[in-house]
Amino acid sequence: MSLPIYVQGAWYIGALLFIFGLKGMGSPASARKGIVIAGYGMLLAIAATFLIPGLQNLALMVLALVLGGAVAWISGKKVKMTDMPQMVAIYNGMGGGAAAAIAAIEFAKGNAHSVVTTVLAVVGALIGAVSFTGSCVAWAKLQGVLKKAFRLPAQNAVNVLLALVAIGLGTTMVVLAPAQPQLIFAFFAIALVLGLVVTLPIGGADMPVVISLFNAFTGLAVGFEGYVLGNPALIIAGIVVGAAGTLLTQLMAKAMNRPLSNILFTPMVASGPGEAITGTMKEVGAVDAAAMMRYASKVIIVPGYGMAVAHAQHKVWEMTEILEEAGVEVKFAIHPVAGRMPGHMNVLLAEAGVPYDKILDLEEINGEFGQTDVALIIGANDVVNPSARTDKSSPIYGMPILDADKAQNVIVIKRGKGTGYSGVENALFYTDNCRMLYGDAQPMAGEIIQQLKAMG
Repeated sequence: MSLPIYVQGAWYIGALLFIFGLKGMGSPASARKGIVIAGYGMLLAIAATFLIPGLQNLALMVLALVLGGAVAWISGKKVKMTDMPQMVAIYNGMGGGAAAAIAAIEFAKGNAHSVVTTVLAVVGALIGAVSFTGSCVAWAKLQGVLKKAFRLPAQNAVNVLLALVAIGLGTTMVVLAPAQPQLIFAFFAIALVLGLVVTLPIGGADMPVVISLFNAFTGLAVGFEGYVLGNPALIIAGIVVGAAGTLLTQLMAKAMNRPLSNILFTPMVASGPGEAITGTMKEVGAVDAAAMMRYASKVIIVPGYGMAVAHAQHKVWEMTEILEEAGVEVKFAIHPVAGRMPGHMNVLLAEAGVPYDKILDLEEINGEFGQTDVALIIGANDVVNPSARTDKSSPIYGMPILDADKAQNVIVIKRGKGTGYSGVENALFYTDNCRMLYGDAQPMAGEIIQQLKAMG
């Protein structure tokens, strides 16, 4: 059906707004504006859809919009910033599930399509279904519903077998189009199971990469189904999101010095006994920690997942303000894979009110640790482990790290003496210039604040 020029024009304008919005999200300073612009693009695309002549099921469409909008509004208002990884994961899943549902409806209609259109519908359905169930597993892991990684015997063989079966069924659907209902059901069932099985063994520390990958999957699925529907807004927005998600996934995998295939299919294990670590962990109290920072010239704070779990970002910023009032220069160092989603630490610090110019990434900040009096590490572990530079048998060897060990003094706020996600001891904790402040990040930051105020 040929659509009116005003509908197609509105869709193209909406797609352009998506692109401008995405560009705005590339900088913390313009991210809020970018989100608003992208929202206007979505609003325009939806409004234009209602102008299609002969549109049916208007009541159902309005009901879906009201329900979806209400859920989004309520969740956006109520979900805490510390729970953003879960929200991002489930929204990724909803996008992938919607793309898969579009394909399922098109297949169920039995309408004749070109071979290219059918192939794109099948590919979009496959990656959309995988993104849906995989994102649901990611949400469950981040929410604490699934507390342990679950790995099947011959896990990789099962993954490959399921993928081959899904591809085989999809190919059959293209050849026999229009496909029979039993074939369609089998294809979607296998695709959904594949998303579950692939994601279940992946640990929580790899979730930033996984969420980014599923974001790319969802974008591509939406783009492919947009081609099936002849909707340029879906095509352009989907491909742009897919490309951005793919690039981000590659960058984050590089930041972990692990190939994407290794993250998805290989558990992180040490390749040997590792280098012997000499020395002992030396404990420090809140009084001494506060004094070390109060009389320092420069402090770099390295936040990690422990800060997010403890909801400590507001206390950390309050502590920073007190130090700055005393003339101490304070900056924040962010590792690309710190936390449980891309930009996790940036989001938390921004929500607490930390100015964007104080938040620096690995490349920007690493050269400054050597001229820093105190590096304060809050709930980070593997991303500051110097074994990544020296121990070739370590599973994190070669991973770019924050050079916190080069600071004159290091203070680590940590709940206990456990290892990080890699399972290896952190050599930094045993160095002569490192002190351990044991406890949850929020109460420890609160104690430091009290001591700083007492010092005047």
